[in-house]
Amino acid sequence: MARFLIVEARFYDHLNDLLIAGARAALEEAGHSVEVLTVPGALEVPGAIALAVESGRYDGFVAIGVVIRGETYHFEIVAGESARAIMALTIDGLAIGNGILTVENDEQALVRADPAQKNKGGEAAQAAMRLLELQEQFQ
Repeated sequence: MARFLIVEARFYDHLNDLLIAGARAALEEAGHSVEVLTVPGALEVPGAIALAVESGRYDGFVAIGVVIRGETYHFEIVAGESARAIMALTIDGLAIGNGILTVENDEQALVRADPAQKNKGGEAAQAAMRLLELQEQFQ
């Protein structure tokens, strides 16, 4: 049994709840333990993962959040920089599944977040579990 931390950027409650439900179900179905940590936004997710790694309490991570395009350039910064930082941590050897949705509108987010539809939270958890398997394989 591995220990996973879901780090969520809590901004859109109804969408995050769906993403977390999908991720939690996938992880628990595989027999892993799950904790959830909430941060203010998507830009804080990679930093929180980096801090949690220092604790040595977790084997893998799932990043959860929703970034919806608005009227300003802020969308591109948040979407790009959070993904870049998560990728950097992954390249450094961490097992992280990126479930931060970057979408045009609430409708797109709902379809992707809902475990009964695209289940991107569950997919992110599956990715994190697979990376953990690879980590163990190559050690």
